Amino acid sequence: MDKLFHVIEAQQFDRPLLSELFAVTKEMEEVVSRYGSNILSRRLMASLFYEPSTRTRLSFESAMMRLGGQVVTTESAREFSSAAKGETLEDTIRIAEGYSDVIVIRHYESGSARRAAEVASVPIINAGDGPGQHPTQALLDVYTIQKEIGRLDNFKIAMVGDLANGRTVRSLAYLLSKYDGVKIFFVAPRVVRMKDDIKAHLDEHGIEWEEADDLIAVARDVDVVYQTRIQRERFGDRIEDYEQARGKYVIDQTVMEALLESSVVLHPLPRVDEIVPEVDGDPRSAYFRQAHNGLYIRMALLQMVLES
Repeated sequence: MDKLFHVIEAQQFDRPLLSELFAVTKEMEEVVSRYGSNILSRRLMASLFYEPSTRTRLSFESAMMRLGGQVVTTESAREFSSAAKGETLEDTIRIAEGYSDVIVIRHYESGSARRAAEVASVPIINAGDGPGQHPTQALLDVYTIQKEIGRLDNFKIAMVGDLANGRTVRSLAYLLSKYDGVKIFFVAPRVVRMKDDIKAHLDEHGIEWEEADDLIAVARDVDVVYQTRIQRERFGDRIEDYEQARGKYVIDQTVMEALLESSVVLHPLPRVDEIVPEVDGDPRSAYFRQAHNGLYIRMALLQMVLES
């Protein structure tokens, strides 16, 4: 197995590498149950977050510390780092790599993680690059699907909500194209339908997909509903488009009644109003378990990029 270095996009993971990652992730669950490890003792992670984050930032920083490493961090780096003075991303990375062994970056521009990797001599992990990709979220999503329904081949999934701007669904679609017998239903308001590049990629890899409008009908036929937030921040001044999309598809008790007993609901979080709190207690509502899996996936990735 080639050494994993940068983690930039979902496409870089093939099935053998995914299997290896998930095996290490399972080991990380055991590590956490034993209150941690020192395998990354004396290693330092820099987290550069140019966009707001709760789950991704905290889970990466927790992951590093659970493995015995340390963290240096900047939050709201767009306003409170040298970027506010006009420093380029490339120069920031050249500086940060002198202080750390691995850099985790979230940025507002698509392709920013690749730009960082092109100048970095330490591993770069993409924690979300604008509307581009969010590979570590997709990795934890696939790991969650495997844990929840017991397989990654031969299942049906509905991707719901903001599919045009959703970096999580883009990355997830790339990963699901590695598996056999997967069918994807795209359920989205017209103004935020899945973009053609993802559809073309799925066609190229023989993955069946279908656009649908009726969430209830789709819920009766799928193993996974992957709900997403309508992202106000991606609409700019297109307020009318945002209002048209917001609230069109909501996971409520009616949807849960249609859903198969063996199916699950996922969401990358945060949610606003697209999943009502009343369904949180349903055992098929797996989004908080999904978020917790992010710690284990990120622990595994940090170990693999630093210790392989």
